[in-house]
Amino acid sequence: MPNKNSRAQHQAIRTCVVCRQRYAQDELMSFFFLDGKLVVDLGRYYQTRKRYLCSATECLNAFPNYRRKLAKKTVSSARKGELQ
Repeated sequence: MPNKNSRAQHQAIRTCVVCRQRYAQDELMSFFFLDGKLVVDLGRYYQTRKRYLCSATECLNAFPNYRRKLAKKTVSSARKGELQ
């Protein structure tokens, strides 16, 4: 008899940063920023705060705009930390 509390069948759900649709984590590309550079984590090796992108053509085409917006956010938040 299987354990009813088991998480063996659990599927992690993540949101695409561009279209904001929810998908299973395995269906999305994961990436993060390291020293202002984009790092794509295809093998899911790194343990850090990641963002996810779906493979829809519209999202792939709109991703450069998202990247610029995010770069501005990270720079402004880093400057706030320097002021304190």
